Amino acid sequence: MNTQIQDKFTFKNGQTMRNRVVLAPMTICASEPGGYVSQADIDFFARRSRSVGMVITGSTYVHPLGKSFAESFSGAEDDKIEGLSRLAKAIKDQGALAIVQLYHGGRMVLPDLIDGQPVAPSAVKAPRDYLAEPRALKNAEVEQVIEDFLSAIRRAIQAGFDGVELHGANTYLIQQFVSPHSNVRQDKWGGSLNNRLRFPKTLLKRAKQLVKEEADRPFLIGYRFSPEEVEEPGIQLYDTLQLLEQLIYHQVDYLHISTSDVWRSSIRDSQDSEPVIQKIIKKINNRVPLIGVGQIETKQDAQRVLDAGIPLFALGKALLLDPDWAEKVVSGREEEVIRTYRDELQADLALPTAFVEDARSYLEGKD
Repeated sequence: MNTQIQDKFTFKNGQTMRNRVVLAPMTICASEPGGYVSQADIDFFARRSRSVGMVITGSTYVHPLGKSFAESFSGAEDDKIEGLSRLAKAIKDQGALAIVQLYHGGRMVLPDLIDGQPVAPSAVKAPRDYLAEPRALKNAEVEQVIEDFLSAIRRAIQAGFDGVELHGANTYLIQQFVSPHSNVRQDKWGGSLNNRLRFPKTLLKRAKQLVKEEADRPFLIGYRFSPEEVEEPGIQLYDTLQLLEQLIYHQVDYLHISTSDVWRSSIRDSQDSEPVIQKIIKKINNRVPLIGVGQIETKQDAQRVLDAGIPLFALGKALLLDPDWAEKVVSGREEEVIRTYRDELQADLALPTAFVEDARSYLEGKD
């Protein structure tokens, strides 16, 4: 029998999702000054936890120098645990698994947000006019960044989350180590592909060891990745397939692709029409769960993903517009799904006003 949206899913460590729907990580920039979780954060994620199987929070920085978004919440200090605990509880009380996404922005950090120069694997500026040239991390600092991630994982465990997602996508620091564009180091952290994979591989290995030693319950370590880069030189699909092999070897609990369209073909090879995710599916070969994402809006879209052998799918815009998407679709009421934002819906959707104004064109389908 084919997998259905409403089917439960159990990870190898025994944690179970009530269905195959994941809330995609979205940063709504509504946190309190200093990176504290706000009531607006809690309301937003709790509202979207009622009928999905798993919630992944917006990106949570592991060090103040890694903050890429204003008013985003922090996992970098112990005094943030209390707010993170309230967030985890609000999600879990609705029946969803609670996953916090951890990241460091690296060279994608705006200097104004950190009052200084960003740091990165190498002193190579990202091809964005509004960004600054970063300072290359020293070897000891690379080790410290790994420790920063581990400390944030420890706080996530203490806060009651069900797991973390290491944000190795969307051009942030972990991806910057993998990319030959942003990583031109000549030490053990750069140069060859094997060396460029050392950072994510080491981070995952140590994260799994930390969970084994310190978690008093099953705890997921997931990894999000972008399959290709447009920069030259940049990450090619071959590089990503090698990365995935290493992550699987080191027992990652799930993989989460980051694409604007789940069926997108290569952005580097216009002659190759096969969807990138099909190549990813072949590589993974059912060894770990994969989350698909991008342009999944209807029941038919979601079922196509499941039928392709992708066990989980994430929704972003669909759950922004209708937090009850899963309940309506599964119960045969898809015609009731909200597809377009209207201001009278704002309170029920638990959308912060500043977020609505920033994303209005997107929410109203004009962008």
